[in-house]
Amino acid sequence: MGNHQIIDLSVPLIETPPGAFPATEIVTRISHEESAKRRTQEYNLPEGFFPDNKLSAYEIIKLNAHSGTHLDAPWHYGPMSMGKPAKTIDQVPLEWCYGDGVILDLSHIKAGELITVRHLKEALNRIKYELKPYDIVLIRTDASKRYLEAGYDSIHPGMGRKSTIWLIRKGIRVMGIDAKSWDRPRQAMVEELKMGIKGTFWQAHLTGREMEYCHLENLANLDAIPMACGFKVAVFPIKLQGGSAGWVRAVAIVEEK
Repeated sequence: MGNHQIIDLSVPLIETPPGAFPATEIVTRISHEESAKRRTQEYNLPEGFFPDNKLSAYEIIKLNAHSGTHLDAPWHYGPMSMGKPAKTIDQVPLEWCYGDGVILDLSHIKAGELITVRHLKEALNRIKYELKPYDIVLIRTDASKRYLEAGYDSIHPGMGRKSTIWLIRKGIRVMGIDAKSWDRPRQAMVEELKMGIKGTFWQAHLTGREMEYCHLENLANLDAIPMACGFKVAVFPIKLQGGSAGWVRAVAIVEEK
């Protein structure tokens, strides 16, 4: 990359990480020795046919499309968006997935709290930046620092309907967060439902039925990017036909001057 630095913004895909819902991440690792044994039996080869009785290792993986760092497609939010069939992940324009990155540091907001439009405006004022269409906005909460800890899914603040709409109206099509969910923790929203409070459950996600957008979840290392803006972000999803989401190896590309 010459004078460019690549910063990994993705969490590792591991078997059944804390906070997985549902817990469907299963990784079966086939060793070099097991691989040779399987192929020897499959092709009816003589014992010792492969050097050192070893062959190429591989993995068999069962994953939720929303495992690890991933991009949610409009189809995830509902079958329709803006009165038309919602885009599945393989229909999301790739042009949305590469652009100027902007980090909004909201790590001071407590777990379970709602990120408001005021919070977004204040974060932008601190970095003296004005959003433009197709910027990729990354919400920093620092929850990802505890990705492998129990309770990871309940330690972050989350976006709401109004704050998500505000970003969309600024021309943002892809936005993301370094936490389990774009919305507030599920436990907090369920407790509100039990208390009779309606309209708050999954409000940021469901905004995608009104206005088309995509969001990233389980980002990481946003604090490793040395500036709040002035860098590129690449978040191309796996082309899962008809999928509600796609796994992403998200990266920041920083020009070293």
